Amino acid sequence: MTPRGRADGPDGGGTYSGPDGGGADGGIPEQPPVVERRLHPVTPFRRAWAPLAVLAGWAAHDPGGAQEQLTRLTGTMLLLGAVVVVPVAGLYGFLSWWFTHFAVTGTELRIRTGLLFRRTAHIRLERIQAVDVSRPLLARVAGVAKLRIDVVGADDKDELAFLGEREARALRAELLARAAGFAPETAAGVGEAPAHALLHVPPWALARSLVLTGATWASLGAALVVPAVLWLVTHNVWTVLATALPLFGAAGARSAGRFVTEFDWTVSESPDGLRIDRGLLDRAHETVPPGRVQTVRIVEPLLWRRPGWVRVELDVAGSANSVLIPVAPRAVAESVIARVLPGVTVPREPARVPRRARWCLPLWWRGHRLAVTGTVFAARSGLLRRRLSLVPHAKVQSVRLTQGPWERRWGLADIHVDTGADKTVTARLRSAEEATRLLAEQAERSRTGRRDALPDRWMTTG
Repeated sequence: MTPRGRADGPDGGGTYSGPDGGGADGGIPEQPPVVERRLHPVTPFRRAWAPLAVLAGWAAHDPGGAQEQLTRLTGTMLLLGAVVVVPVAGLYGFLSWWFTHFAVTGTELRIRTGLLFRRTAHIRLERIQAVDVSRPLLARVAGVAKLRIDVVGADDKDELAFLGEREARALRAELLARAAGFAPETAAGVGEAPAHALLHVPPWALARSLVLTGATWASLGAALVVPAVLWLVTHNVWTVLATALPLFGAAGARSAGRFVTEFDWTVSESPDGLRIDRGLLDRAHETVPPGRVQTVRIVEPLLWRRPGWVRVELDVAGSANSVLIPVAPRAVAESVIARVLPGVTVPREPARVPRRARWCLPLWWRGHRLAVTGTVFAARSGLLRRRLSLVPHAKVQSVRLTQGPWERRWGLADIHVDTGADKTVTARLRSAEEATRLLAEQAERSRTGRRDALPDRWMTTG
């Protein structure tokens, strides 16, 4: 890729070199100049929609006022408005692109944006935990991609939209190499790390899993029952249609949306972590950063038990990644989990709660179980839709015991473990004696687990 832009001055990361190749005083080694780059030239077309989106938002917020204003406008006024609005929108898109730059310095990724109000984001390279490449449908047609950067401790992702596909992948590889500790002069030539495929979800398996999902049948049932009841009560065809169409649309969109999003789901292993490639219309290339996974959940819906399928979800600190495997046989899913949580074995038969728990939670008490191994705290919940949450001891931030008045009456208590992803996993309805013992033991396991855990850094081998 050919860098474009200008080199920063001393306050922007560049340095002045004396005749001897050192700094101005001869004692500072020469640093390469920081070269700023612009986004892909197609970006102005994306940003030109911003003024039009403001008008659309106003119309949606106040449809009555918008309709009243439109009735006052003549055809000539609408034509003149279009002649003014379209060039203004185009000028805004061009200027916002022109004033957006990014650069990779010796220690950070710097992004400067803003037309009227300038904003500069300084992203420390060692704080980068994931760099994802996203290609929406129109972006794929235009041959561009969006780069999204996950940073430790930041809730929102910074992004570069758009870059050429080849440039986006090269920049992603360079950032990950720099985050892994490669020197700046060699990081650009490292290239994308090789990947080994672990799992691929066939489209037919994904479609069958959606058909066997209870939420799909619940949405379809509501779409059939509610309009029928309204017809019996009102005998008004317009009321029935106004209710049935949105319900059928929601039922179809729920399943179709998941199919489109999770189509061609592939999990691969690389030195950067686990890579996830997915999407039918919008292709996404995501990374599950090593060492940042706080909780792994194995979800087992009722209708999936006969074919032996499970869904695997994640809680990742500072990341939006939430699904690792949309559907897979349990044995295959556990083999992938072993790559996410090295040394962890999924408990087979978690311990049941005492029978007296039925007085606190009738019927559903049977779904709550607990297993504590040398590596994880594993709590299961749910009777029809089972969820087994695995929390490595090293990821537990705090542990709490709670006991309501009715639980005290039956000698029961709940154990809560809090993770670094601001999520809590709860083992419900344990005996009070067991809960007290678990509280002390889990605090000790978490302390020793954090002491012995590997640092949350990128893998650099493979």
